[in-house]
Amino acid sequence: MSTVLPSAGPRAARSAPPAAPRWAWLPPIGTWKYYALLAALGIFVLGPLGGVTASYMNFAIGFFVGGQVVAGILGSTVTFGYGPEGKHGANYMQTAAASVAGMSAMGVLIQAMVWMGLPQPPVWQLMLFMGSIGMFGAGVGMLYTPILVDRLQLTFPSGFAVANILRALTDPALLKRSVARLGGGIASGIAGGLATAKVAALGVLELSTSTLGAGMLVGPRIGLAALTAGLTGSLLIPTFVSIGWLQAGDPFRKITFLIGLGLIMGAAMLDIGELLTEAWRRWRASAPPAAQAPEDAWKRMSYPRLAAWIAFWGAMVVTLGATVLQQPVGFLLLAVALVMVFSLIVGISLGISDSAPISAAFVAAIVLMAALGLKDPTVGLMAGGILLVACSVGSDMQQDRSTGWRLGTPRTLQFRFQVLGLVVGAVASVGFAKLFMSAYPVLALDQTAMSAAEAPAQWQSAMTYKFVGALRSLTDDKPYQRHAILLGIALGFAIQLLRKTLFATAAYRRFKQGRRGAAADFVLDAVVLPSPYAYSFGSFFGIATSAWLAVGGVVSGTAGWIAARRGRRAEDAALPADMSTTSLVGGGLIAGDALAALGLGAAGLLATLAG
Repeated sequence: MSTVLPSAGPRAARSAPPAAPRWAWLPPIGTWKYYALLAALGIFVLGPLGGVTASYMNFAIGFFVGGQVVAGILGSTVTFGYGPEGKHGANYMQTAAASVAGMSAMGVLIQAMVWMGLPQPPVWQLMLFMGSIGMFGAGVGMLYTPILVDRLQLTFPSGFAVANILRALTDPALLKRSVARLGGGIASGIAGGLATAKVAALGVLELSTSTLGAGMLVGPRIGLAALTAGLTGSLLIPTFVSIGWLQAGDPFRKITFLIGLGLIMGAAMLDIGELLTEAWRRWRASAPPAAQAPEDAWKRMSYPRLAAWIAFWGAMVVTLGATVLQQPVGFLLLAVALVMVFSLIVGISLGISDSAPISAAFVAAIVLMAALGLKDPTVGLMAGGILLVACSVGSDMQQDRSTGWRLGTPRTLQFRFQVLGLVVGAVASVGFAKLFMSAYPVLALDQTAMSAAEAPAQWQSAMTYKFVGALRSLTDDKPYQRHAILLGIALGFAIQLLRKTLFATAAYRRFKQGRRGAAADFVLDAVVLPSPYAYSFGSFFGIATSAWLAVGGVVSGTAGWIAARRGRRAEDAALPADMSTTSLVGGGLIAGDALAALGLGAAGLLATLAG
């Protein structure tokens, strides 16, 4: 099967045996003390730091920074003492810390319960339920890793940035060669993030240095496809209004996000079908083991154990939901089944655009359940919460594995560190939610029932607002929402089939070899017949966000074209092939924007506490 994106980079080169630590107090690599140090720092120091910030940001704004970049930078200060091999230890730490931070942000589900006046289960039951969903989501995310990371080689921009940061900050030689570009990108990202929050003109432009950096990593074909989707959605607003899919004044993404989810589903149906067909053919061929290429040791994992893990925790989610939380088994089973679909969709979106549409998955699940007769908002919240948490954890898993793919980090060990982070994160998600809502009673007020003048300016809670709006719509079924998903599925399947058929022909391959043919191929692939995966990004966000992704892609493509004409410089030859100037600067922009968001979040939290 052909990949949907260019290769994300070469496989990590094999490393030499680890040398003795630079600092005497560091335990040797591979010992239990080494893993204990990494786990303690990841889940008890870096994780809660990212967790309280993520929780605050989700309550105050409605989105959060996952924590991978920040944890990677801070963790590297410890593992620097191990030299180049320290990149794996830093990767373990950021994996655990990001799991804590990501789970902490899921406390918005409890806020939604409060807004709707729904009965809240005891704290221990919520923690157990959240933890079980997280474990299930981790297993599903790991299941799709060979497809998204190994086979399709999706970019996962933040994972790419973390890989470059860990390599540079733990290897003095790489640090010396890349510090100017990586450091310049980080400084620009911090400046841009802070300026956007403080300068009104930049706020109007919706400048996002992280989106700009993501565009530099994914390239112009992806960025321009997203912009095409945004422009198309804007032009179709009158049509959507005329058929009743939008009201006058609504943004196009209020309906196009459902079409976008369908686009990914339709294209994925074709791609997964090809993978299954190829696997069946290989099994029928029964090639002898000697004829098959051996799998790298760091990639190996036990698929029977993984299947058992997914089955156990899926059953645990349903059992706890039915017996402890008193929810109907049918909708719980449906939610678990939908995770198997939406985890792939969210992973593809994150891999392409650095954006995980987890809230869109929640809303789409509610729409589908409403079609099956769901009317109870409590059931909808619990079932939709399974989608939200599992898809968030699963996409984090895939992004962390993409970092590991570039570094050659053993997947099984990385999985174990994520599990440790999920255990602490399940406790933190409920704990931080209770803490914030107790300290700031305004968070318990239902903003969907307030006028614009009554809504608190400091606590917008946009994600909770979206959830509650979707749950309240259960009493007002909207069939056109399901029609939008079905339209997206049909278009995604048809476009992906057309692309595969056309691009695989010998005549087309000959045509694009010439200068005019190459230009026509670019326009066709990026604008006229773009990948449904890339196009879908523009359906989730406004035009400005897609435009910044496109600008980053064009900058990267132009720089790559110039570099190809000039030839690779001598100082760049010693760097890994995927540590190009644009990847280092783009990764730095993402890291800088994350640091700015962390700083602003922490400053806002301290100011609120002081007030």
